[in-house]
Amino acid sequence: MALAATSILWGTTWVASKFALDIFPSALQVSYIRQFFAGSAFLLFFTFIKPQPFPSWSDFKVMFMMSILIFVIANGVSTWGLSYLPTGLAALIGALYPLSVIAIEWIFYGQRNLSLLTVLGSLAGLSGVAFVFYQNMFDRIDGKLIFGLVLSILAMWSWSLGTVLLSRRTIKVNPYYAMGWQMLMGAIMLYGFAHWLQKPTLYAEIKFEGWMAVGYLTVVGSIISFIAFIYSLKKLPPAISSLYAYINPIIAIITASVVLNEKLTISILLGTIVTMIGVYLVNYSVKKDRQKIITEAEI
Repeated sequence: MALAATSILWGTTWVASKFALDIFPSALQVSYIRQFFAGSAFLLFFTFIKPQPFPSWSDFKVMFMMSILIFVIANGVSTWGLSYLPTGLAALIGALYPLSVIAIEWIFYGQRNLSLLTVLGSLAGLSGVAFVFYQNMFDRIDGKLIFGLVLSILAMWSWSLGTVLLSRRTIKVNPYYAMGWQMLMGAIMLYGFAHWLQKPTLYAEIKFEGWMAVGYLTVVGSIISFIAFIYSLKKLPPAISSLYAYINPIIAIITASVVLNEKLTISILLGTIVTMIGVYLVNYSVKKDRQKIITEAEI
């Protein structure tokens, strides 16, 4: 149930974000309001209902770094990029993070034993996204589209870097409690960036539909989905818990075509399927190589 919630609900949040961006001129404002309320909810719960020890300074440093990577750049910048891209394309770029994890480990950690399957999967994933992007170029190709593409790729790389660093640095804090701190710190930083780079809407001028969209993103996207995501990581094997990455973009593309009337063609669906196959091959090859290393070490 947790995996299903993560897979489906996170896919719908792309559409909810796109809907909110039609009302809010500032994408970063959508992100910081969402994170402020969600982070506050987590911290209040673990302060008054299920009290937790206050994090140490070393834990705070790790949480601050993860807040920048996951909530400021990966979430905030991806929402900004969504302002200029079709929903399905933005979601598809976000699903490429396993490929950039491989690249980060290859560049910065010297893990250069890439298998043929990893290379083929990476090429397939990138080719699928390029094909979907090419299909969307027929509607328009301008500086805003390219800018949105750059922002989305930056956000995806940031999520990947956060994933790599989190696997190498552990903190002695309840993961949900830590997430609350990270969201709140991210909201504060995004508030500053929103007022520096964009023109946030006065709260009294925000339409009811805008608050409903942000409320959905807060409750469903930042609280329920994150709880389900962490729970599934703890309870399921990695090969199963990572399945959400293949389902999210498909849910986003189908939902966007129904709710937002975004273009959905056979070509875009084929590009999406090719991308998902590529991401699966990369994940499969990496897990296969790691299992081989573990087996050889045991022998």
